[in-house]
Amino acid sequence: MRRSAGTILGLLVLGLGVTSPVTAQTFSSGSTGIDGVFAPTTETTLALPSSGVFNFTTISIPAGVTVRFARNASNTTVTLLASGDVTIAGTIDLSGGDGHPGASGTSFANAGGVGGAGGFDGGAGSNGTLGNVGGAGLGPGGGPGGGVPSFSAAGGGGGFGTAGQSASGGATAGGPAYGTPTLLPLIGGSGGGGGGAPLGLSSGGGGGGAGAIVIAASGTVTLTGTIRARGGNGGAPAGGAAAGGGGSGGAIRLVATVLTGSGGTLDVTGGVAGQAGVGGSGGAGRIRLEAAQNTLAVDVSGVTPSVDVTSSVILPTAPTLAIIAIAGVAVPAAPGASYATPDVVLPATTANPVSIALAAANIPPGTTVSVRVTPWVGAASTATSTALEGSLATSTATASVTLPTTQPAIVSATATFVLSAAVAGGPVVVQGETVERVRVTTTPGGGSVVAYLTRTGREIVLPAR
Repeated sequence: MRRSAGTILGLLVLGLGVTSPVTAQTFSSGSTGIDGVFAPTTETTLALPSSGVFNFTTISIPAGVTVRFARNASNTTVTLLASGDVTIAGTIDLSGGDGHPGASGTSFANAGGVGGAGGFDGGAGSNGTLGNVGGAGLGPGGGPGGGVPSFSAAGGGGGFGTAGQSASGGATAGGPAYGTPTLLPLIGGSGGGGGGAPLGLSSGGGGGGAGAIVIAASGTVTLTGTIRARGGNGGAPAGGAAAGGGGSGGAIRLVATVLTGSGGTLDVTGGVAGQAGVGGSGGAGRIRLEAAQNTLAVDVSGVTPSVDVTSSVILPTAPTLAIIAIAGVAVPAAPGASYATPDVVLPATTANPVSIALAAANIPPGTTVSVRVTPWVGAASTATSTALEGSLATSTATASVTLPTTQPAIVSATATFVLSAAVAGGPVVVQGETVERVRVTTTPGGGSVVAYLTRTGREIVLPAR
């Protein structure tokens, strides 16, 4: 049997700067206007370009019209820029998909729900043939799969703005919270874990994490409709098999000179578990509102938004981390990190352990990288690489991991390093605090996340471009 392993290539550009408010009473979205006017009159699904960015002049979504987004190959978040005004009386929907339900008997159709644009997929439910533990939800806050200590333990909920709920009386933990109130960089919600199952039964898949969107207008954003980024629900159980956990809510960021409107809704609630009181529900997402003038009065579904004037961050340097080969097989330039269509297929003769080749830039030599393997079903595993060798400008390392022999897996990597003068060109202060370390993480199907770790223990996530 051939073995396949999906992997995500993490590429980012960031610098080291200080966040500061914009004192002027106007804001420029940066839209080129090349995509013209966006004014749909019927239900519309926009195919995201590779960048995930639309450059409109104005946006007008009337009541009764729903706009959704088809994920691109890199599963980027959604960026809607307008050089003029934005009016939303209808609905923008980036919700995650529901996990597939369980079944009596052995089923191979109990996959996790698909994440919204920029969100992460839910874990597959177990069917007992590849192990009793359900698949972990993808993303930084992915809910663990159920099945430990009981075969019928449900999956944990995905986390994001808040942690996902634990399942089965705490037998399966929920996924952790992550990110920051500023939503910089923009990132989506995480998937819920799949349920566990004994041989002969099939459990529910985890719900998909909701997507992420930023809407930036040089003029006024008027919201009387709905922007929805709800986590997908966990798949229901069947027989003695377990339910999937819910996916977490997503991210909504609105930036404009003026924010106004009443009676509308910003919804980033997590998905519910496939079985109430047994599986873990997904955590809530995040909402960020930035404007020189803000009179917005809408329902925020129990979430406290982060509110500020429009702001900017200057990021001149570029730490990058990439997985470039698995067992000597090159990783494609734009990997999709999908279980269904693996980026790398290894020959059947490939033996464990397998070598993972890593490349980095602007990460100090001597830094080690943590490599995570998340199989379709079953528990994830981690390994530590050799120290990065080379120069600050370019370095490489390898890690030795064990890949599953009967199912696909997704590989991701994280590097954390001390921020020194050699790297930053001098002391770095972000949001009034001195930065000591930087953590760079490649995330499956969702780009890279960069966090600054300060002396006081704060974690500040800044934009990746």
